[in-house]
Amino acid sequence: MCGIFCSISAKSHVDPSPEHLALLRQRGPDSAGRVATTFESAPTADSPEDAGRACLTFVSTVLSLRGAETVTQPHQAEDHSATLCWNGEAWSIDGQTTTGNDTVTVFDLVTSALADVDHSEADAGSGLRAVADRMASVAGPYAFVYYNAVNGRLYLGRDFLGRRSLLWSVGPRGELLISSVAPASSANAWTEIDADGTYCIALDAQGTLASSDVVSWGHYRVFKLPYRTADDKTSGDITSVIPLLSLNKQVPTNPSTLTEKSNAVAQLESLLRESLRLRVSSIPEPPRIESGPKLPRAKLAILFSGGLDCTVLARLAHDLLPLSEPIDLLNVAFENPRIHAKIDTTIEPAAAFESCPDRITGRSSYAELERICLGRSWRFVAIDIPYTETNEHHDRVRALMHPHNTEMDLSIAYALYFASRGAGHVDDKPHTTTSRVLLSGLGADELFAGYMRHATAYSRRGFAGLLDELDLDIGRLGKRNLGRDDRVISAWGREARFPFLDEKLVAWSLAAPVCDKCGFGEADDHIEQLGDGSTSLEVGKKVLRCLAWRLGMHHVAAEKKRAIQFGARTAKMTTGKTKGTTSLS
Repeated sequence: MCGIFCSISAKSHVDPSPEHLALLRQRGPDSAGRVATTFESAPTADSPEDAGRACLTFVSTVLSLRGAETVTQPHQAEDHSATLCWNGEAWSIDGQTTTGNDTVTVFDLVTSALADVDHSEADAGSGLRAVADRMASVAGPYAFVYYNAVNGRLYLGRDFLGRRSLLWSVGPRGELLISSVAPASSANAWTEIDADGTYCIALDAQGTLASSDVVSWGHYRVFKLPYRTADDKTSGDITSVIPLLSLNKQVPTNPSTLTEKSNAVAQLESLLRESLRLRVSSIPEPPRIESGPKLPRAKLAILFSGGLDCTVLARLAHDLLPLSEPIDLLNVAFENPRIHAKIDTTIEPAAAFESCPDRITGRSSYAELERICLGRSWRFVAIDIPYTETNEHHDRVRALMHPHNTEMDLSIAYALYFASRGAGHVDDKPHTTTSRVLLSGLGADELFAGYMRHATAYSRRGFAGLLDELDLDIGRLGKRNLGRDDRVISAWGREARFPFLDEKLVAWSLAAPVCDKCGFGEADDHIEQLGDGSTSLEVGKKVLRCLAWRLGMHHVAAEKKRAIQFGARTAKMTTGKTKGTTSLS
């Protein structure tokens, strides 16, 4: 995880404020760097007064999780002709797994893409197309800013799902600001850069980019080229890894019954294992935390509610990591005065936390992991958050999740913020996880019909309604809340990884028939005749439930879906009739 800051000003170099720099350093505690440069634009023949200059300032902070050594950013060419700020994980490029530090690999990738472009052209569209095509071959989460000093063009973007944050704003003197995170004291509004393509800002007065969309960020013209998806065969030798977010909407006429022996379950297991292998292998040894008991350091931690998604990830991670490596299970519970007023905490102070739904399911799933995954040191980190502590961090959480600003945003952000801090108790002894890598089960509900609204849609309109609802979820994947989650989690110098959002897994799920993913429409009499325990599981996310059953997690396979804000009890902490969509005052 890294922090990115870039400013473009016509007058002078603009650095992040001390508050802003502190936020960037929290995201990347291992190194920080700054590059300042100036681009002089040439006047046009018709408008000599258009000549001017642009003062560019780049600041990057680094959380080093790839390669043997930390690569300081911004990363520059030896002749200073190019600069890269990179926040991401390039798991593979053009289908080949990347090894070592991916910052250098991505820098070389983009630089080579631009090497053959004719920079003398007034139309810089070929440069944007070259960068966009190369970035489409990168599998993994990312946000980046790349500056080509030869022709004064800034390229930037996010991966197609928006798994890494990138915002823009216009400062008080008209300067353009781009950053991973926004300071709370900022008087100007920030906007998330859409995860819908690669962007370019042409600093020269005569720059035009044909065949691209044009948007305005303040006084700056920004050119956008939409993603080239895997089904687009016009990109020559370059293969896009970006799946077309289009769902297989074929309505089944005779739905098959999913069981642990179904081909779809085996296919999901294979894809999920490979996704996890990329994300949990070769995690570097984390720094030791000075305070607290000297327990063996964990390289990996899991945001752990005890639900189906995160527990399946834990179970498969066990198969991939050496038994000598402990895994921390981060389970957060909140004191909610609206609910806990009925509990006498003077008799049992921990009752407010131990009665939380996610604490109950968390301990149950933890026990099942210990029973099945022998030889592994599982550490259940009970993270108890009193209401007073929630209030103490209120302003910081609101600032981190900005520009998101609803009651539901805040409820979810609280849960992720305190869980990713990783400070709680293991067997009643204080413990803060050393892991800088956190696994999240996000994405499974959208891919495999796990939300209550999916069941509601099916009950109202059958498969047609269910498929329409799933199609809406798929279309919103890159526009939802992953940027918010990235900002909140990264504030603790940790990186969230989302195995269910692997490009190959997403592509498989989109192409699979709906009856290969969930159990809606299965005939009850058919289930009884089969007599297989896995066939009686809940219909939502049934393919994942069958996988849990196949892996021996029978209790977890039957666990009901619960939204994070209700499981951890961050929703509706005060009395009133506010809704999740209500904007915060």
